[in-house]
Amino acid sequence: MQASGNSLPSNPAPMTTALSPLTKPVVDPADIAEASNDKAPATFTGAYIGEMEMIADVSTVASYLDDHPTWFLHCAHPMRAEPLVDNGYALTVGNFSALGYEIEPRIGLHLLPQQAGIYRIETIPISGEEAKHYTVDFRAEMVLKEEATVKGDLITQVSWQLGLTVAIQFPRFIQALPHTLVKTSGDRLLTEVVRQASRRLTRKVQEDFHRRLALPLPSSHQRHRFWHR
Repeated sequence: MQASGNSLPSNPAPMTTALSPLTKPVVDPADIAEASNDKAPATFTGAYIGEMEMIADVSTVASYLDDHPTWFLHCAHPMRAEPLVDNGYALTVGNFSALGYEIEPRIGLHLLPQQAGIYRIETIPISGEEAKHYTVDFRAEMVLKEEATVKGDLITQVSWQLGLTVAIQFPRFIQALPHTLVKTSGDRLLTEVVRQASRRLTRKVQEDFHRRLALPLPSSHQRHRFWHR
């Protein structure tokens, strides 16, 4: 897997991704609305890693990350984030589609307090979302490492890894498609969702942090350092 290095527009549009279907089924609207229980939910998984640099010592970066209520909501845009109790957020990622099926995932994330410099994020339930026809298991870990440049300046390398599993109870017209087609399309879409969210969140967090402290952005700012494992 290769890293993504494309720069972003200054005002990105809301996240909408469509994967062109290999076959285009005739869709009955009533069938789309029906969450059929004919088959077990289809499961899609992905493992991802990424990095970003901050031009500051590790304690300064940690203090910023610890104070996530001051930056998470606006840095998550154009995703919609709503604060929940106890370091939690409800995050609506965007509208995505594949094989004629659309989904707008909304998940609850718990930003756990750091332990020995390690930050973790895990899924939490959202009130009123129990009837959704999908489930998400989101488990992320982030670590900070301080380094010195050749000029003697301190930078902090922020490295993260994410394990993600999504189970979807598809309507009958999707269940009728070949399993390999559904699996391949779903895995590709999952990776693209994570890639878009990571790219935008990384860019905005870097810009917000360095702007607050009146620091120059790192030279790596224009490169999205993201890999699918």
